[in-house]
Amino acid sequence: MTRHFPFTSSLLLVVFSLVSAVAGAAEPTAQSAAVRPDVLYHNYCSVCHGDRGDGNSRAKGSLVPPPKDFTRAPELTRETMITIITHGKPGTAMTGWTTQLNAKEIAALADYIRSTFQQVSLDPKLQRGRTVYAQNCMVCHGERGQGAPSAAGLIPPRDFTTPRARAELTRERMLGAVTNGRPNTAMAAFAGRLPASDIEAVVDYVRAGLMLPATGGISGTKARAGQESLPDAEGMDLPFANGLSGDLRKGEKMYMANCATCHGTKGDGKGPRAYFINPKPRNFIDKNFRLAFNRQAIYTAVHDGRLGAEMPAWSKVLSEQEMTDVSEFVFRRFVQQGRGKAGK
Repeated sequence: MTRHFPFTSSLLLVVFSLVSAVAGAAEPTAQSAAVRPDVLYHNYCSVCHGDRGDGNSRAKGSLVPPPKDFTRAPELTRETMITIITHGKPGTAMTGWTTQLNAKEIAALADYIRSTFQQVSLDPKLQRGRTVYAQNCMVCHGERGQGAPSAAGLIPPRDFTTPRARAELTRERMLGAVTNGRPNTAMAAFAGRLPASDIEAVVDYVRAGLMLPATGGISGTKARAGQESLPDAEGMDLPFANGLSGDLRKGEKMYMANCATCHGTKGDGKGPRAYFINPKPRNFIDKNFRLAFNRQAIYTAVHDGRLGAEMPAWSKVLSEQEMTDVSEFVFRRFVQQGRGKAGK
């Protein structure tokens, strides 16, 4: 182990966002009744630790130490994970999550990481399978099971990460393919090259470590392309399309407790954790932002997220009213005031 906590830089996704989950609001959200650890992981953790929990993420290059690879972390106990998710680790990018997640959610998140990503590192047979895979299979199927560049020009090797592969490939079918090969493909028979125990180990590793459930789109994040037309002067004062009215005080409380760490108390994108984020957090007092973002545009950004950045979609975490409240605060405090209008 390094001198840093092994869970460093984890779960920063909410810190990277415009608004975080619930944030100590007095009223429970409609979504808080059922805990969805897969959604929690996707919205809070995957930006650093990756969708596969292996630390391969778009934030990896900007975090020191790099995000933890849960697939190679047998030293992480459940108790350690819960402690660090709860309290964070001073001097690192890892923050505590007690204002965003309750104890039940934190425990569920730790259990999800262990059952989904850590099982390879905790099982000697799966570790053996990973070694066999690296020595015999990676050259064609790639490190992550999606196909390697060296296989270009061949009949494409099976991509183990697709929904089709998960649906079609039973354990028995995979054991047969590795043992006997597949006619008219580059897949060779390994019966004479590997003992049966290694064939079983590599198949079980592929199934446990590479054929993971898909998480794409789980938070509702949408890609955006092209230029959006700027609202005219009248359009800047349009109400929210959902018919709700934002509560400025509740929105301010939510923003200051959770969003200011990235976007800053002044909305200038210079919060204390902005150092860790690439691309940088949105600057709400920038002239171009003030020209382009009315109430609905801000709400849409909170609701849909921003693909390619650390801004997640919060439609699966926050209620419509909470998203409306924080959007109202951002609009009135940073956009309207900057245009010479009343901000309170």
